[in-house]
Amino acid sequence: MAGKKKVAYFYDAEFAQFYFGQNHPMKPHRLAMTHQLVLGYGLHKHMEVHRVTKAYPHELAQFHTQSYVDFLARITPRNAHLYPQEMRDHNFNEDCPVFGGLFDFCRLYAGASIQGAARLNNGLADIAINWGGGLHHAKKSEASGFCYVNDLVLAILELLKRHARVLYIDIDVHHGDGVEEAFYLTDRVMTVSFHKYGDYFFPGTGDITDVGEHNGRYYSVNVPLRDGTSDETFHALFKPIMSTIMEVFQPGAIVMQCGADSLAHDRLGCFNLSMQGHGEAVEFMRGFGVPMLVTGGGGYTKHNVARCWTHETAILVGRRLPNSLPPNDYREYYAPDYSLNVAAHKVMEDSNKPQYVERLRNEIIANIKHLEHAPGTQFEEVPPEAMLPQYELDDGPLDPTQGELPVRERLCKYAREHVLLKENELYEDDGDNAGD
Repeated sequence: MAGKKKVAYFYDAEFAQFYFGQNHPMKPHRLAMTHQLVLGYGLHKHMEVHRVTKAYPHELAQFHTQSYVDFLARITPRNAHLYPQEMRDHNFNEDCPVFGGLFDFCRLYAGASIQGAARLNNGLADIAINWGGGLHHAKKSEASGFCYVNDLVLAILELLKRHARVLYIDIDVHHGDGVEEAFYLTDRVMTVSFHKYGDYFFPGTGDITDVGEHNGRYYSVNVPLRDGTSDETFHALFKPIMSTIMEVFQPGAIVMQCGADSLAHDRLGCFNLSMQGHGEAVEFMRGFGVPMLVTGGGGYTKHNVARCWTHETAILVGRRLPNSLPPNDYREYYAPDYSLNVAAHKVMEDSNKPQYVERLRNEIIANIKHLEHAPGTQFEEVPPEAMLPQYELDDGPLDPTQGELPVRERLCKYAREHVLLKENELYEDDGDNAGD
């Protein structure tokens, strides 16, 4: 892999403490499993490991409505029965349940994505990784599809403070509807989603004809795929489409959502990508040398999620990993072969016929070429002190009951090394709440 990159990696042991519920497919514990493999392979030695600073409520309100943020801060399993109307209004249901520590969970994964974007803006990293992020379905005032706060939108807004154009890429099996919706009318963000479409598959959006409106016309790109999508089919579309977009759009930064539910054998997915094929998309985009925030997303066979994101961490730091898994606290999950690889399903048929793939590719590339050249938005050079998030500074904590740092001190931490975890802090107790 050519070109050494400075990589910032965000993780917090607190991720493993959150639990959606016994029968819920979303398992934050997969993040602890990923982190253990990252450490076991020694990948932390090739990147900066950062402690996550939780996003403040007013940071979340840069995209979400204030009433929705207030509701997230207030709702708990014990008091949810007191807010039946607000639960309905904000789309809380079996998919998006109220669980203990919900608001802290949202602040944690959103904070990591915002921090990653800030480091890219400041030139402190070439690549930022937050496997805890990528919750792409959340809307301005609604939870959706296991997602409560849209960290991707918040990270893109952060990157737009420094970059004229930002590219969003989504390889989750589900359409990245929340991100597309947020930027559907603008030419400063291009959203590109490769996803299953049809047969009432959630969320039911992302047709090839959905291309954006007004200034954003042709800046939304949807690649609707069918059951059994293979590595060959995926890259017959991904590589030519992304090459054309990079040539035409010329983004200053990239946000890539790497949902692992597009892997073969996923509990909720219907694609047939191997781990190598999934990672090939990450490696392809890394090769353009553009500052990049990489996040997680979906992925519901958690031992395969951990394998996939560990493999992609290695790609991002320019390392190759042996197939034999290192010792780790979750070794029993990887029986019987204890290997890194996730192979495609041998008997799963690819429903994307060659004629359909060719038609998709030709139509999408023709739409992109309507743009002809990168947008002409002009920006003056941003002075270094203006690259950090702009908040109203005060002298005390935003929430005295939580004992949080004053905003002024927190802003300084974006540009200091104090958020780096030391070697002896990397192996914090990840908890043992593995779920089912």
